[in-house]
Amino acid sequence: MPARTHFRPHPANTGGVDIRLPWWALALPALAFVALLALILNPSNAHAAAADPTMTQLLQRAQELLTR
Repeated sequence: MPARTHFRPHPANTGGVDIRLPWWALALPALAFVALLALILNPSNAHAAAADPTMTQLLQRAQELLTR
């Protein structure tokens, strides 16, 4: 004999708070992601300081690892 399913007449109330994000809470991280992605794809636009060769070497090593 099949078991009967019981349907609720209305959706269950979780009792939680309705949280809505403002538009900039999603736009700013998306904008930052696009900016960093653009710098990775075209590193000639990233002007690194010439006084710190260690950072430049580190970025070159990271780029070499990513292009393998």
